[in-house]
Amino acid sequence: MKKALLIAAAAAFVMGGVATANASALGKCKACHNFTTKKKVGPGLKGVAGGPQGASEGFKYGSYLKAQHAAGGVWTDEALEAWLCASKKVAKAAGGKSKMPNQKVCGDKAKAAIAELKAL
Repeated sequence: MKKALLIAAAAAFVMGGVATANASALGKCKACHNFTTKKKVGPGLKGVAGGPQGASEGFKYGSYLKAQHAAGGVWTDEALEAWLCASKKVAKAAGGKSKMPNQKVCGDKAKAAIAELKAL
């Protein structure tokens, strides 16, 4: 009986760890961003969804986000989805540059990440 309980507990522990590791669609983001308003390598992500592009105080953005901010650009779902999938391509298409590397978080994964950004 003890052995069965031990095995069940170990399996629950392992499965819990797997679920936690895969739970966040923002997994790639945490390497460079905090989920608060504090800066890390990149600006904090709290309040980004629906907010102005390139607006984190004191952060040095690439030319694309500087231009977007000056033009009143907003992080809509569509803009976030394109950015998460291919930031360099988005910036280049507009004649600018991005400091953020391409994350290749596209489609349903990007939509899940955007939902999490909105919940921060």
